[in-house]
Amino acid sequence: MRAPISAVSRRPGTRCAPPEPEDDVPSFTTQRRVPYSPKQMFDVVADIERYPDFLPLCESLVVESRNPTENGSVLVARMTVGYRAIREAFTTRVTLKPAELAILVEHLDGPFSHLENRWRFLPAAGGCDVDFYIDYQFRSTMLALVMGAVFDKAVRHYTEAFEARARAIYPAPAVSPHA
Repeated sequence: MRAPISAVSRRPGTRCAPPEPEDDVPSFTTQRRVPYSPKQMFDVVADIERYPDFLPLCESLVVESRNPTENGSVLVARMTVGYRAIREAFTTRVTLKPAELAILVEHLDGPFSHLENRWRFLPAAGGCDVDFYIDYQFRSTMLALVMGAVFDKAVRHYTEAFEARARAIYPAPAVSPHA
């Protein structure tokens, strides 16, 4: 049985449908229209070294490797998240596909038994639709009980945090109303 954190209606024809998660894997999906170009939003999300500056729960992030690919690049990054006295670090593979305006993040190690999130940046009138999907499962039931609700709440605010970051680095929306 699927255990969604939240369900947000998708417009028909959306190109980034979530996969069917495993049983009891929390998942969250949202699509948010923002007044920035798809490239601008891709660049904001792809700039993972800046995450500790604005992303909820993110205390540090170190890129351990960066390898170019035919379609972009693949990074291995270690993020430390914290809430009050609890700190956990995990490693992910981040696949950046600028030509497709897509980012895929996959779990490599850490407190999750499963973690995958996807970003798509779709052209839309007046900006772009930021399409965000995540599903995850904590490895430890105890950690899930302690951190689960906090992590769930933070995940729900990720797209808002990235939009706020875009406002901070881009002086004005860079798209025309007819984009």
